[in-house]
Amino acid sequence: MFKKSEDHRLIGIPPPSNQLSLKAKSNENLKVYHHVKDFGGVVHPVMTTGTFDGVHTGHRFILDRLKEVARNNGGESVLFTFDPHPRTVLFPDDDRLRLLNTQAEKIERVRAAGIDHLIIHPFTEAFAKLTPFDYVRDLLVNAMDVKTVVIGYDHRFGKNREGDFDSLLEFGEMFNFAVEEIPPQMIDEVNVSSTKIRRALLEGDVETANKYLSYNYPLTGRVITGDGIGRELEFPTANLDIMNRLKLIPADGVYAVEAMVGGKALPAMMNIGHRPTLGEQGKKRIEVHLINEKVDLYGTQLTVNLIGRIRSEIRFDSLEMLREQLHQDRRKALEMLV
Repeated sequence: MFKKSEDHRLIGIPPPSNQLSLKAKSNENLKVYHHVKDFGGVVHPVMTTGTFDGVHTGHRFILDRLKEVARNNGGESVLFTFDPHPRTVLFPDDDRLRLLNTQAEKIERVRAAGIDHLIIHPFTEAFAKLTPFDYVRDLLVNAMDVKTVVIGYDHRFGKNREGDFDSLLEFGEMFNFAVEEIPPQMIDEVNVSSTKIRRALLEGDVETANKYLSYNYPLTGRVITGDGIGRELEFPTANLDIMNRLKLIPADGVYAVEAMVGGKALPAMMNIGHRPTLGEQGKKRIEVHLINEKVDLYGTQLTVNLIGRIRSEIRFDSLEMLREQLHQDRRKALEMLV
């Protein structure tokens, strides 16, 4: 029924527009499901799948094509993803994984991308052992009733990652759904990966990370009690406790950020590090100073969006020298936030 074309895409599906739209209309009616069994009643589901950590510009290319195929076929777009991240289940002793998005952040990025349905399915050891055939039959066909699958050129699925595009073509013949693979040259033109973004953030290169993400990298945490040193320096800070241990924390240093308070983006600067001037060697701290604003944030949940890195963390010989540097940092932050 289905034939593979020379560029490895399914014949019969209109070619992609080749345009990556980063201004997709947000879908305020995004439906979120936390198990595939909760999904149903959708006419002509058009599905893609993957971890989509960061929902970056490369992912947006795939999501834009997903929406295009759905629209051309009178269907609805579906992103099938997982929680927790597969690596935490497959390699539980490996603590190196850090993610660009919390689940809440991913939901908002998918909403912003204009997708109709988001399935966040539990990733378990039993799920990981599903053969490619069982994966397609039980999930894509019986649970989702997919009509079209759109995937990136290197997508693998099922036990030991044994399933690939050729497998999907075979199963599409068997279960009567169409398959489109986005060719490598199209995704490579975007030249973005979650790995590149993580590397940029770990080097403090926020500007590059934000460019690849197409949005400003966020950190969200609970404001906890500090020791009042910032207030003594005339730079009171909100101490941010990042509750998700897998959330990637950028390189130590001082950053210009926007603090989201009461629905408004307030100019602020943030320090990530160990406060070497105070002789500390313990837990890394994240401290946010609101510029020209006095707001009691204790006990609240605060989100900051990183705009740019001002400098690395430095040890000063005195608190007075640190205070002078903080005044310079504040001026620099305001310049970057204009």
